[in-house]
Amino acid sequence: MKRITLTLLIGFLALSCQKSEDYVAVPDYPAVTATFGTNLDLDNLANYANQPIPSYITKFNGQNNPITNKGATLGRVLFYDKKLSSNNSISCASCHQQAHAFSDAQLASTGVNGVTERHSMRLINTRFSIESKFFWDERAASLEAQSTQPIRNHGEMGYSGTNGDEDFSALITKLNGLSYYPELFQFVYGSPEITEAKIQNALAQFIRSIQSFDSKYDQGRSQVANDGVPFPNFTNQENMGKNLFLTPPQFNAQGVRTGGGLGCAGCHAAPEFDIAPNSGNNGIIGTLAGSGIDIHVTRAPSLRDLVKTDGTVNGPMMHTGVISSLKAAIGHYGTINLAPGNTNLDPKLRPNGFGQQLNLNQQEVNAVIAFMRTLSGTQVYTDVKWSNPFPN
Repeated sequence: MKRITLTLLIGFLALSCQKSEDYVAVPDYPAVTATFGTNLDLDNLANYANQPIPSYITKFNGQNNPITNKGATLGRVLFYDKKLSSNNSISCASCHQQAHAFSDAQLASTGVNGVTERHSMRLINTRFSIESKFFWDERAASLEAQSTQPIRNHGEMGYSGTNGDEDFSALITKLNGLSYYPELFQFVYGSPEITEAKIQNALAQFIRSIQSFDSKYDQGRSQVANDGVPFPNFTNQENMGKNLFLTPPQFNAQGVRTGGGLGCAGCHAAPEFDIAPNSGNNGIIGTLAGSGIDIHVTRAPSLRDLVKTDGTVNGPMMHTGVISSLKAAIGHYGTINLAPGNTNLDPKLRPNGFGQQLNLNQQEVNAVIAFMRTLSGTQVYTDVKWSNPFPN
């Protein structure tokens, strides 16, 4: 009897070992694995929540929706997914491309039903500003509110509920039918339920995670007490340009500069270089359509990564794309014209009621260009955590 019992036990143990060797773990999120492969590893998430931020950066927004690794990972998928458009052809990344500092090299971006009414704004360091409103005309009170408006736009992504479009609820139904989304929402929120608010929070977390602090400017700023002193890693020309950028100009009674700098920091204060809240427009009031005027453009992206480190522009500048180089941008501010109908020009650009005349010489122009180029880094163009997670 003992021999039989012992034989049965040995057989059971052998069978158990064999089963253990043959056992294949079933992934917790099989649809995510099947869709993204190694491009999205939910067991080893990228660092979105605790990226290093320089000590001199003090402006933040989005405290009500703090960045998490899980939330930003879902936001990355949503940002790059063309299925968020009505005809599966356009994603957020179609208009905000990593290769161009999350802007578009085209003057107007292509949507499902035409092109955008304004040039696509760069999405660099959106978290690091006091100004929390979004769109060129600041019509969205927050990044969360902004994030699904392109989806709800007839021309852009086509879930407007107008002009024959399905409404946003149809998109929710569509996402529920894509097996990887219920899994991802379960992973992030503890429930597979998909809502617009959850989509907004995830997209906003991903976009706020896109940061650029590896520029020559940052290397210099980290070595000094404040922006006003010369940076040890700058050339004389770059330090001159920095001084011109930071120093307010002095004007005579007719708005002609008689001394001082350019005063760029009056609207784009260092070290964030974002737009100051409550700014007026900058005197560019045209439209991409070429008719009428647009005086309500009072938002602007950070001046960081206007160009790549080699000086190549990241697409046309301003909401009309009318500026195509740093030289042209400086030239615009050198002579501000008081255009008829522009009742919203920023007061800083009309000293004593006149459009400012900066009277820049070539040395000053070249110096400011040299300084502006120091604001560009390289990581934002190459970091995988901000790239397309969908297999090619």
